[in-house]
Amino acid sequence: MKKSRGHKSDHGKGGRGDEAAVLETEDLDFMGGMGGGGGPDPDTISLASVTAVTTNVSNKRSKPDIKMEPSAGRPMDFQVSVTVIEARQLVGLNMDPVVCVEIGDDKKYTQMKESTNCPYYNEYFVFDFHVPPDVMFDKILKLSVIHSKNLLRSGTLVGSFKLDVGTVYSHPEHQFFHKWALLSDPDDITAGCKGYIKCDIAVVGKGDNIKTPHKATETDEDDIEGNLLLPEGVPAERQWARYYVKIYRAEGLPKMNTSIMANVKKAFIGENKDLVDPYVQILFAGQRGKTSIQKSSYEPIWNEQIVFTEMFPPLCKRMKVQIRDSDKVNDVALGTHFIDLRKIANDGDKGFLPTLGPAWVNMYGSTRSYTIMDEHQDLNEGLGEGVSFRARLLLSLGVEILDTSSPDIMSSTEVQVEGVPNISESATGKVEEFFLFGVFLEATMIDRKIGDKPISFEVTIGNYGSEIDGVTKPKSSSGKKSGGDGDEEESELIQGSSDEEEGDDNDLVSVSSTPPMKPVITDRNYFHLPYFERKPCIYIKSWWQDQRRRLYNANIMDNIADKLEEGLNDVQEVIKTEKAYPERRLRGVLEDLGNGCSQFLTLANNDQNQTGRTKLDKERLKSCMRELESIGQQAKTIRTQVKKNTVRDKIKLVQNFLQKLRFLADEPQHSIPDVYIWMMSNNKRIAYARVPSKDILHSGVDEETGKDCGKVKTIFFKLPGKKGFGAAGWTVQAKTEIYLWLGLNRQRKDFLSGLPNGFEENKMLKGPGSHSAPPISLTYMMKQIFQLRVHMYQARSLFAADSSGLSDPFARVFFSTHSQVTEVLNETLCPTWDQLMVYDNVELFGEVGELRDDPPIIVIEIYDQDTVGKAEFMGRTFAKPITKMADEHYGPPRFPPQLEYYQIYRGNCTAGEMLAAFELLQIGPHGKADLPPIDGPTDMDRGPILPVPLGIRPVLSKYRIEVLFWGLRDLKRVNLAAVDRPRVDIECAGKGVQSSLIQNYKKNPNFGTLVKMFEVDLPENELLHPPLNIRVVDCRAFGRYTLVGNHAVTSLRKFIYRAADKHANNWNTQEEIIVNYEPEPTIKKMETMVKLDSGSDAVVKIEVGEDEKGGKKKKRKKGGDEVEEEEFDESMLDWWSKYFASIETLMEILKAQEAAMADAEEKEDQDIAVEGGEIKPDNSLVKGKRGKGKKEKKRAGPGDMPEKKKHNIDELQVYPKELENEFDNFEDWLHTFNLFRGKAGDDDDQNMADEDRIIGKFKGSLCMYKVPVSDEMQREMGFDSNMGMFQNIPTNDPINVLVRVYIIRATDLHPADINGKADPYIAIKLGKSDIKDKDNYISKQLNPIFGKSFDIEATFPIDSTLTVSVYDWDLVGTDDLIGETKLDLENRYYSKHRAICGVPSKYAIHGYNVWRDPLKPTQILAKLCKEGKLDGPHYGPGGRVKVANRVFMGPTEIEDENGLKKQTDEHLALTVLKHWEDIPRVGCKLIPEHVETRPLLNPDKPGIEQGRIEMWVDMFPKDMPAPGPAIDISPRKPKKFELRVIIWNTDEVILEDDDIFTGEKSSDIFVRGWLKGQQEDKQDTDVHYHSLTGEGLFNWRFIYPFDYLQAEEKIVISKKESMFAWDETEYKIPARLNLQVWDADHFSADDFLGAIELDLNRFPRGAKTAKQCSINMVLNEQDIPMVSIFKQRRIKGWWPFLARDENDEFELTGKVEAELQLMTAEEAEKNPVGEGRNEPEPLEKPNRPDTAFLWFLMPFKAIKNLICNQYFWLTVKLVVALLLVLILGLFIYSMPGYMVKKLMGA
Repeated sequence: MKKSRGHKSDHGKGGRGDEAAVLETEDLDFMGGMGGGGGPDPDTISLASVTAVTTNVSNKRSKPDIKMEPSAGRPMDFQVSVTVIEARQLVGLNMDPVVCVEIGDDKKYTQMKESTNCPYYNEYFVFDFHVPPDVMFDKILKLSVIHSKNLLRSGTLVGSFKLDVGTVYSHPEHQFFHKWALLSDPDDITAGCKGYIKCDIAVVGKGDNIKTPHKATETDEDDIEGNLLLPEGVPAERQWARYYVKIYRAEGLPKMNTSIMANVKKAFIGENKDLVDPYVQILFAGQRGKTSIQKSSYEPIWNEQIVFTEMFPPLCKRMKVQIRDSDKVNDVALGTHFIDLRKIANDGDKGFLPTLGPAWVNMYGSTRSYTIMDEHQDLNEGLGEGVSFRARLLLSLGVEILDTSSPDIMSSTEVQVEGVPNISESATGKVEEFFLFGVFLEATMIDRKIGDKPISFEVTIGNYGSEIDGVTKPKSSSGKKSGGDGDEEESELIQGSSDEEEGDDNDLVSVSSTPPMKPVITDRNYFHLPYFERKPCIYIKSWWQDQRRRLYNANIMDNIADKLEEGLNDVQEVIKTEKAYPERRLRGVLEDLGNGCSQFLTLANNDQNQTGRTKLDKERLKSCMRELESIGQQAKTIRTQVKKNTVRDKIKLVQNFLQKLRFLADEPQHSIPDVYIWMMSNNKRIAYARVPSKDILHSGVDEETGKDCGKVKTIFFKLPGKKGFGAAGWTVQAKTEIYLWLGLNRQRKDFLSGLPNGFEENKMLKGPGSHSAPPISLTYMMKQIFQLRVHMYQARSLFAADSSGLSDPFARVFFSTHSQVTEVLNETLCPTWDQLMVYDNVELFGEVGELRDDPPIIVIEIYDQDTVGKAEFMGRTFAKPITKMADEHYGPPRFPPQLEYYQIYRGNCTAGEMLAAFELLQIGPHGKADLPPIDGPTDMDRGPILPVPLGIRPVLSKYRIEVLFWGLRDLKRVNLAAVDRPRVDIECAGKGVQSSLIQNYKKNPNFGTLVKMFEVDLPENELLHPPLNIRVVDCRAFGRYTLVGNHAVTSLRKFIYRAADKHANNWNTQEEIIVNYEPEPTIKKMETMVKLDSGSDAVVKIEVGEDEKGGKKKKRKKGGDEVEEEEFDESMLDWWSKYFASIETLMEILKAQEAAMADAEEKEDQDIAVEGGEIKPDNSLVKGKRGKGKKEKKRAGPGDMPEKKKHNIDELQVYPKELENEFDNFEDWLHTFNLFRGKAGDDDDQNMADEDRIIGKFKGSLCMYKVPVSDEMQREMGFDSNMGMFQNIPTNDPINVLVRVYIIRATDLHPADINGKADPYIAIKLGKSDIKDKDNYISKQLNPIFGKSFDIEATFPIDSTLTVSVYDWDLVGTDDLIGETKLDLENRYYSKHRAICGVPSKYAIHGYNVWRDPLKPTQILAKLCKEGKLDGPHYGPGGRVKVANRVFMGPTEIEDENGLKKQTDEHLALTVLKHWEDIPRVGCKLIPEHVETRPLLNPDKPGIEQGRIEMWVDMFPKDMPAPGPAIDISPRKPKKFELRVIIWNTDEVILEDDDIFTGEKSSDIFVRGWLKGQQEDKQDTDVHYHSLTGEGLFNWRFIYPFDYLQAEEKIVISKKESMFAWDETEYKIPARLNLQVWDADHFSADDFLGAIELDLNRFPRGAKTAKQCSINMVLNEQDIPMVSIFKQRRIKGWWPFLARDENDEFELTGKVEAELQLMTAEEAEKNPVGEGRNEPEPLEKPNRPDTAFLWFLMPFKAIKNLICNQYFWLTVKLVVALLLVLILGLFIYSMPGYMVKKLMGA
C-alpha cells in the first residue's frame, strides 16, 4: 500500500532517468570531433539540474513530485506460458500420470501417459490475463501430478509444486527454461520428494520480449539437482516450515455496514450497536486462513494465531492480510495489508528467518463515509493507492523450520487456527502524544469543474482530525477509543468554533480543517483561494506508540539514497550534455555516499533500549548496518577506480547501491499512519493528497528528520481511486504550498522554525495559557514585489492530439496566482514560440533572502487548441526561476539565464521536452526603472508578442541540410481515398524544401529527383538544435492538398557530417598490412575450418587428423573405455547437419558468454579493487561454468570443439533474433522514417499505441554541415555536385528481383485450438503474390518443422515488404492467424552489408555446402572493390591476395566431385569477404550465411510474442546470372529401424507370493517391455511359474520397429489422438526402452516388482555376469562406461531392476540378462526373426524345473497347511456363515406350512 517510490528521481526537470536512457543509445562519443572543429564550447551548455527543481539551497522548500497518475491498479495484458516437458522419478508403482497446470482458477491438463514413472509430455499451455500487475504477480502457479485421472474419478494427487507468478517475472528474462520442479505432497510433509517435472515457465507483459534459448540438446538438463526450478539464491533443499501469524486486535475500524437493513433497523429501533462484524483473513501461498468473527465490534480483539505449513523459503513473495466484514450476503474487505516476506527476512550468512512484530500495521483504502455502494471498494482490496486510513491491526509473524523426521509432527498442511494469550500493553511501545502542525501558504490551480462553492482542506492522521470519527485522547492507555458517532459538541470543537479550553492541563482542541473560502478565478481552467497575507493553520494532537527509531533509520537511508540519486542524475546530465569531467562529479557522489553510510552506523545505534523493540527491529538494524558498511567500503574502492573511460560502468554499479538502499529504507513495521489531506467543496470530498508520516517527522538530528519536515512542499491533489486513471487524472485538482511538522508534543517548541520568516501568529483565544497554544492562522507582514520573465523558446516531440497526427500547441504558465498563455502555433509537434512573457507585480510573502534562494515553483502546462470545445491537455512540467534581488547586479555568471530543456510529463509518460528560461526580478524602491531592459532582436515585428531577448536566445550559425529523397512505402488510405500523387515537405527552423511530386504512387512510389538541399540558421550548440519535420501531403485535383502523415526527427545529431580523420585506420599509409587470420601450420590442410563469429570473437578450430580423412575408424577415449565410431561419410551430411551443428555452437557460445558474465560478476563482487579488463569471450570459453551437475560438459575453447561434434561440419550463423537487429536495421545509408497520423493513444505505453498510428514510411536520409565548407571536404567530395554528400548511391529505378524465402521451423506457437495445440501452415505475401501453403499444414504441433523454400518474383520499390505469417488450419470456418512477421526487403537489398545472399564460411562446388550465390567469391570481391574505388584485388603466389593495403592469406586448392584437386582463387577471395570489415574506408561486415529467428506478432495482442519463426531470405537481381536451384531443406525423413530385445534370464527377482499351500515365498515372473511412447505395443514374455530363488528362464524375443531421427535423437510416432481426430499427430520422443519385471497372479491384478529405463543413446554397458550387476549401474552413471545402441548395434549383458521402497529409496528388485540388437529396416527384412520363440530363427525352450507341480503329490499336507496355518480364521468364518445361511433357508422353507397350521387352528 505504499505510494510508489519509483518516481523519486523525476523531480523538476523530470525523469532524467528515463531520458538519459534514451540518449545513451545514440552515439555520444564524438568528443574528439567536437573539440577540434571549432564547435561550441561544451561549458556553455547549462545543466538543467543546476537550476531546475532538483536543488534547494535554503532548505525551506521540498521538491515536488512530477508524475501524477497512479500507476498501480490499472489492468494490463499478461501471458503466462508453461511447457510441461516430462516428469521423472515419480513415486508410486505402475502409475498413469497426468500433469495439471493451475494459475489462479484456470486449470489445464496434459494427456495421460500409461504405466510409467517417467512420462514424456512436451505439451505447451498458454494462459492469458488482463489484470493489474499486483494481482497478476500474486497469483499462484501450481504444477501437480495426478495419478489415474479419468472422466469418472478425479485421481489421486502424487505431489505438487507452487510458486507465485511474480517470482517468475522477477527472474532474469522473466522465465525459467528447462528447469526441474520438485514435487512434494501437501498432505504428508514427512514424505520427502515425490518426483520432478521438467518445464519451462515464462511470463510476458506488454512489450517484454522473451529470449528463447535454442532447444538443442537435452543431455545437460538431465542433471536434475543442478537445474531445479528455483530462483537464484534459494537453496536446493527446501525444508518444511510453520508460519505462525498471530492476530491480536484491531482498532479504528470504519463505522459502516453495507446492508440497508442495518440502517433501517437503527432508524426504527434506535439500536446503537457497532455495525460491523470483523474477521481477519490471510492468503498465503494459495492457502487461506480466517480468524473467528467478532460480532458488532469496532475494536475487535481476537488473540488467535493462524498456522500455515509451507516450504521454506517460500516461492511467493507476499502474504495478504485483510480485515473483512462478515455479512449474510457478501463479505467485504475493510482494509488490506501486504507483508513482503523479503523485507522481514534476510537470507545472508548472518541472516534471520522471517519475523515481524508484534507491531501495528496500518491499512488504507476508500473514504470513511457512509455509502451503500462504495465506488472505491477496490482500494480496500489492496488495488491502487488508498485514499484514507481504514484501520490498524496488531499482529506478529514467526517462522519455525520443521524437523520432518520427528514422529509427533502433524503431517498435513491444512491451515490451523489456535488461540494465543493476550499481549501486554507496552509490547508495541510506549504511547506518546504527537503533535501535527500545518500551514496552507497557497492554494492555486483548483480545477474549475469543482464549481465555486466554498472550499476547505481537512487534514487527518489516522482517525484523528476526521469529522466522522472524531477521536479524542485515549481514555486509558489502550490506544484510541472513538467518541460517539461525531457527537454534537465533538464536531463543534473540531470546526474550531468553540472558545473554551478543555481543563487546565493545556489539553488543546485540534483544529483539523481550514475555514471554508470562496475560490477566485485565475483563468479559464483554474481557480485559486485568496489567502494573500493571511495563511490558515491546522493542528492535531494524536496518541501513538512511540516507534520513531524505525522511521528515523528509514529517513537516514532515504536521505542517503536521495542524495545519491541526485548525484547520479547530475553525472548522467554531465555526460549527456558533454561537459567536462563527469568522473570528478562521480567521485564526489561516491565520497558523499561513503560519508552517509558511516554516519548511519553512528546514528542508527541510538535508543537501543526503547520499549516495544521487536526481534525484527534488532535483526534489521544489524543487517542494515552490515549492508551500509559494505556499501560504504565498496563506494570507497570504486571511487579510486573511477577513470574517464569507466564512468558508465561504474554508474551501473552505483545504481545497484541505490536500489539496495531504497529496499532497505522501506520499513515493514509501521507505526504512525500517513497524513491525508482532503479538499472539500460544499462538504463533498473532491481530491486528496497523501503525505507519508516519516517524511514530515521531526528529530533533533538533521539526518534523521523527514525530508519534508518543517519545509514548504508543493503538493498536487489528485482524484481518488479509478477516477485518477487516464486523462481525468492528469488535470491538477489543486496545487497547494503546505508547510507540515510532526513530532512529539513535548518537542514542539520549534515547530514554526522552518516557515518563511516575517509573520505574526493569530491565536484562537486570548488569555492565560495561550502563549503555548499553536496559531490558527499566520499573518505575513513582509511582502516583496517581483517581475517574472518567462522565456518560452520552443518544445519538441509533443503529444499528437489531433486526428491529423499533429497538434496546435500553446503553453500556459502559472506562477503563484498568475497565469499567462503563449500564442497558439498550428499543426506542429515542435513549436518554436520564441516568446517572452512578463508578469508584473507578483506579490510574494516572506523575507527577501529566502525568496532569492528558494522561490516558489513555476508550473507550465501545454495544451492543444481545438476550434470547438475545450483545449486538450498535452503535458506538464515544473521549473524554478533564477531570482535577482533589487540590490544585485544583472550579469554573469547567473544572468542572463540559459535556455534549458525540461522534460514534459503526461500522466506517467514522458511527452516531449521544452526549451525555456525563467527569471524572477525584484522590483525595488524605484519601481520598474531599475529592471534590466528587454532588448529583443530588432528584425522581427510580431505586434504585441515579445520575442526572447538577445543574450538568452541561442547564437545561430548557417548550416546546409541535404535531403536524400528515395521513396514512400506502405501508405494507407487517408479519409477513405487512396494516396495517388504524394509529395514530401521538409521543414527545419522555418526553412525547408519540397521533394519532386510522385506522379503515380501505385506504379512507382520513388522520387524522380534524389537530392535537394537548403540552408538554415541553427544554434551553434548542437543540443539546442530544433527538430526537423517531415510531412507528406497528397496533391489532389483542383489544387487541394491533404496531409497524409508526419514525422519529427528530434535529434539531428546522427546526421551531422564530420570530415573523417585522416590518420585513423591506416588510410594513406603505403606499407602493406598483412592480415593473417589463420595460424601458419593450419594452411597446409584444406579440411581445417576456422570459424570466426562476429557475435562472440570466439575462435573455434577443429583439427582433423589424417586418419579420419582416410576414412579409417577413429577411436576416442571416454570414461576409460574405447568406443567404436561409425565411419564418417560426407554423403550422409545434409543442410540439417549444418544447422544442428550451428545451433550447438550457438548454445556453446551463449553458455560461454553467460559464464563469462557470471565470472565477471563474481570477480567484481569478490574484489572490486582489482581492475579487471574487458572479459573476452574467447578465454571465457575455456573457463566455462563450473558445472554444478554430475555430467560435466566440456566447453568449447580455442582448440577443442564440444565433444558432440566428431566431424568437421561447415556451419552457418544462427541469429537468435532478427537479422536487422544485428545490423542497425540496415540503415547504413537509407533510413526509414515512420509517418504518423491520428491522435496518440492514452496508453501507459505510448510506443505500443503508436503502431496503429503509422500510416506509411518515408525512405531517405539527411546530412547537415556548417557552411561555408572547408576546401578539404570539397576536394574529397569532388564528384557529382548534384548528389552533395550522397555519393555512390545506386539509382532508385524499379528493379526486378527473385526473392527466395526459406522457412525452417517455428517454435512455441500460441495454441489456436481448444485442445491446446494448433495446425500451423505458412502464408507468404509480397506485393501481389500471396502464397498460402494450406495443403501442407502440420497437424497438432506447436513446434512445427516446415523445411520449405518459396520463390517469388518481385519488383522493388512496389513490393518491398515481405510478410510471413503462420496460420492455424481449421476444418470448418476460416483459418486463424497465429502470428506474422514483416521484413523490409528493400533496405536489405540496398544495404552495404550485402544482405542479398549470406556469405558461407567455406567455398565448395559440390556436396551439402555447395555455393549458392550466382556470383563466385572472386566476382563479388571484384565488384565490391570497384564500387568502393579500391585498388585490387591482386592475387599473388603462395595463397596471398592484396586489397587496398591489406594482404590476406588462404588456401588455393579445391576438390571437385571426383576428388581431383584444382587451383582456385575462390578461397582467397572468400577470406577477404569474411573479413571485409577490416578494409579501410569502405569496410563493413558482410552478412554471413545465416538463419534468423523472428518473433511472430498478432495485431490483436500487440506487443506479446505469439511464437518465433526461423528463416532466411535470399534475393537475386534479375539482371544477374540466374541462381541455381534452391537448397533442399525439407525435414529429414525418419529412418526405419527395428530393435530386437532377447530376454534370456532373470535373477534375484524379489519373491512376492506366499505359496497358498506350503507357505514358501515364490514369484511367478514375467518381463514386459516397450519403447517409450509406444505403450500400445508393449510385449510380455511367458510366465516362469513358481520361482523360489528369483531366477527365471525365458529365451524370449521382443521386436520393436520404430522410426528414428538421428540428428535429433528422437523417435517419431504418428498416431491419432482420439477416435474423433481428423488426422494423425506426430510426436517426437526420446529413444528409451522400458523393461519391467512383474509377478503374475491368476485372479487379482499382477504385481509390479521393478523396472529399468535405458536411453538407447547412452545407457550403462551391461555387466558380464549377474554378480557384477548392481544398483550402482543406474545410480552412479558417471563412473560406468556408457554405450549407444546406434553405434554398438548389438550388446548383451545384465542390467538391474529397481523399485522404490517405503522410504522412497531405490532398491534392487531383480536382474535381467538381455541382448539388444538394432537393425535398419532393410537389414531386418533380409533376415527376419519371430516374436517370442516363433519361427524364423526360433529360440530354444528354456529348461525350467518342475517345482511348480509338486503339490499335486502331497495334497493332504497342502490342505492341512491351507486350513490350519494360512487361512484358519477364514475357514472358521466361512463355516459359521454357511450354518447361518442354512438356518435361514430352513426358516423360510418351513414358515408357510407352519403359518397355515396355526391359522387352521390345527
